[in-house]
Amino acid sequence: MAKEVLINVGAGEIRVAVVENGVLDQLWLERGMGFEADRWRRAAAAGGGRSIMGDIVLGRVQRVIPAMQAAFVNIGLDRAGFLAAREARPRTAIFRDDPYTDEDRQLHISDFVREGEEILVQVVKDPIGEKGARLSANVTLAGRLLILAPNSPGIALSRRIEDEGERARLTEIVQEFAGDHSGEILAEAGYILRTAALGASRAELREDAARLSAVWREIATRRAGAESPRTLHTDAGPVERALRDEVDASVDRILIDDRDAAEEARAYAARAMPVLAGRIELYESREPLFEAHGIEDEIEQLVEPRVALPSGGWITVEATEALTAIDVNSGSYVQGGGLEETSLMVNLEAAGMIGRQLRLRGIGGLIIIDFIHLESQDNIARVLQALESAAGKGRVPVQILGMSEFGLVEMTRKRIRDPLVARLTESCRRCDGHGRRKTVETVAVEMMRQIERAHAAAPDKAIILRAAPVMMRWLDVHGEDFRAALAKRGIMCIDIERGSDTRREHFSVETV
Repeated sequence: MAKEVLINVGAGEIRVAVVENGVLDQLWLERGMGFEADRWRRAAAAGGGRSIMGDIVLGRVQRVIPAMQAAFVNIGLDRAGFLAAREARPRTAIFRDDPYTDEDRQLHISDFVREGEEILVQVVKDPIGEKGARLSANVTLAGRLLILAPNSPGIALSRRIEDEGERARLTEIVQEFAGDHSGEILAEAGYILRTAALGASRAELREDAARLSAVWREIATRRAGAESPRTLHTDAGPVERALRDEVDASVDRILIDDRDAAEEARAYAARAMPVLAGRIELYESREPLFEAHGIEDEIEQLVEPRVALPSGGWITVEATEALTAIDVNSGSYVQGGGLEETSLMVNLEAAGMIGRQLRLRGIGGLIIIDFIHLESQDNIARVLQALESAAGKGRVPVQILGMSEFGLVEMTRKRIRDPLVARLTESCRRCDGHGRRKTVETVAVEMMRQIERAHAAAPDKAIILRAAPVMMRWLDVHGEDFRAALAKRGIMCIDIERGSDTRREHFSVETV
């Protein structure tokens, strides 16, 4: 199976795509817009900028609310972070996603935090909509092979490491260096062995643990002289995180279209994954990376509700405040075996597509799927198995219930951050009945992308951007950041003019 990781570094955003057998399978994007770090964090708080998940912050408890068994913590964003009693309690198990127990429900938040006190917390979920970031007082540090849990002794393994012999071998190695109190490895800490640890040597695992121990000591040093709220540790950027979390022996090639980002990736690979360093390549063609691999148009379609199936049927994805509803329609497809066989084939196609669309669109929370009605229990089981296989791919936990007599399936997928459609678009009453339109930030990024293409095609010519009035107003406020981001890409000569079209999505870029 051919698998590639494509990293597009633009003036306004970084996009990471995982492509399997020529098909887009996973997608992440993070926007920077050339902002300084603290302004970028404010953009993240609004759902449009850098993910702050994984950041470790020295915060201050603002309010303790016993009725909710939770506290609100000032972490330096516009909205306070939310700390539930379960995440405030010192962990006895180092997996964060264990199901709630009766013991968890009996916890009292006041036993763990008090108003006004400082507390070290980690962001475990980005701010979403009007909700602040979700926090945990049980911080972890992710490495290539291991996750360090400084305050939660013990050893756990990824559920995807299934071979019992390998599990025993890895556990023995970690037990050995976890008990070493020579100073290089953090004493009394816990470790989670990631899937990438499969087949790793003793030296590789120890080196990863030593590197994480050093990072934790740096955090402790910063905390000693810090005043809250203060970010003490920022998780890896999108390029390094893509290599850390998504690249393993199954990846044939990592293509990066920016020289500096490629060097950053090679430096990380040399430290953490030297065996795979040779698979990192700089993409230098004039044709944009995502267009060359045929995925730019597909990304554009990820905000549309209707998704075609190979058979001629389709699924419709509609989000509400409470849940996401997905409808399966057979269209004109007819299977020779009759209605049951037709329904089965369409449902199986839909199950695979639904899992993929949930990943690409970043959909989380409660999801209701209206499959085409099936009579056979065996066929229902096949559809549920296909859905579980497709939806369970990746690192985001899912839970799937059985199919009701009406053909409805309820499932949940952990919500990490706003879905893609919420990050790229906003509610609109004048957009051809679709109810949403692109945000000004999304249009600004598209402008940057088009300017970069024009510069690559004619690097010696000046560029004229003609934009709608609403975009001109946005540029009046953010023009300095807009030009600075493009200047980092070597684009200096840009004239900005008012366009004749009032629609924000309609702009033009030409060279003279």
